[in-house]
Amino acid sequence: MIVNSFANGIHAIAKPTGSVCNLKCDYCFYLEKRNLYPTINNFQMSDEVLSAYIDKYVNSQPTPEVEFVWQGGEPTLLGIDFFRKVVDYQKPYRTLKKIKNSLQTNGTLLTDKWCAFLKTNNFLVGLSIDGPKEIHDRYRHSHDGGSRFKSVMKSLRLLQKHKVDFNVMACVAKETAYRPLDVYHFFKQEGVEFIQFTPIIERVPDQKAVSYGLNLAMPALLDTEEPNKRVTHWTVEPEKYADFLIAIFDEWVRHDVGKIFIMNFEWALNAAIGNGSPVCIFSQSCGRAVAVEQNGDVYACDHYVYPEYRLGNILYDDLGLMVDASFNSGFGRHKENTLPHMCKGCDVLRACWGGCPKHRFAQTDYGEPGVHYLCASYKKFFKYISKYLEAIIELMSSGRPASDIMKAVKITDNIDLTNIKNTKEVR
Repeated sequence: MIVNSFANGIHAIAKPTGSVCNLKCDYCFYLEKRNLYPTINNFQMSDEVLSAYIDKYVNSQPTPEVEFVWQGGEPTLLGIDFFRKVVDYQKPYRTLKKIKNSLQTNGTLLTDKWCAFLKTNNFLVGLSIDGPKEIHDRYRHSHDGGSRFKSVMKSLRLLQKHKVDFNVMACVAKETAYRPLDVYHFFKQEGVEFIQFTPIIERVPDQKAVSYGLNLAMPALLDTEEPNKRVTHWTVEPEKYADFLIAIFDEWVRHDVGKIFIMNFEWALNAAIGNGSPVCIFSQSCGRAVAVEQNGDVYACDHYVYPEYRLGNILYDDLGLMVDASFNSGFGRHKENTLPHMCKGCDVLRACWGGCPKHRFAQTDYGEPGVHYLCASYKKFFKYISKYLEAIIELMSSGRPASDIMKAVKITDNIDLTNIKNTKEVR
């Protein structure tokens, strides 16, 4: 997931190959979406759909900047020529808006030629790596079960060689959560500066999912008790996810502030400052982050690519109207309107806003539905880091760099900013 500002405008994720991928990662929630299109053989976005998507996305976007996010499946399967076409189609619109492109990839197909293109055209790349080889290979592998770790690491080096802007997206599955510092130190040693940790949460299929030919459960209903709470064997344990983030935070806040940027911590800082969330899962409402499939079908969210959440098709329908309908409908408002009473009185509500609705299948001790699977974990993490974030905000407000926090906490947790040298450098 590559994030954008959800406070304003529209955010769309394009799936130009649909769910087609050259890997078969155990925990991938999108691979099975192919079963929703049984009559399609060629999963490739056509020129007609591509042109309509670019035109309608630019013209529907109320903000001065439009970010095109290309995901999959694996979008690099389409080759460089497809993305050359993307850039060419976007050219006439660059006088109207500032246009940016982001590409999420598994990193198995990148070459010097690819990276030169990405650098020349200012693509931001999201590279999927879960950590060192034994962690990465646990759930990420080719269709025959083979390791692709060497290919991914080669791609990381190529991105660095060509100075392509990139971040790493690391999925936190059950086993990974027990090795936080192994993961963090690996990325640090490899020179990765921007990291996003994504918890893996999936449930075994319910009856409706099975009827669609799917292997994972449909999203939670929020306002109704969810009978199916059985998670997959790779799902992160709720109590361990907070421990994972806290262990890394403790290391980062003492040694790496201003040098390594961990999106999970940046989001929390953003919330503590009082800004709107830059990521949908921690936004107050849903409905402004849509997914566009290879045939032009538009869905309310890439985690909600199911027939019930199809909004229309980019070839025939107005994107702005589809997004407005999604935001103003039960889907968009449902996230906040169905928050349990426990959440509404929670002191970290503004940091999480209940989390992603797809994963709100737990319930309170009193049986109220709509609680996020990671509720206890989120609460523990946000409470733990709050005093550090308050200190960082105080530093930044006085014109000092956030990195000064390291001088205060390297030895002790008793944060004392009075003895830190007052510099005018701003992060």
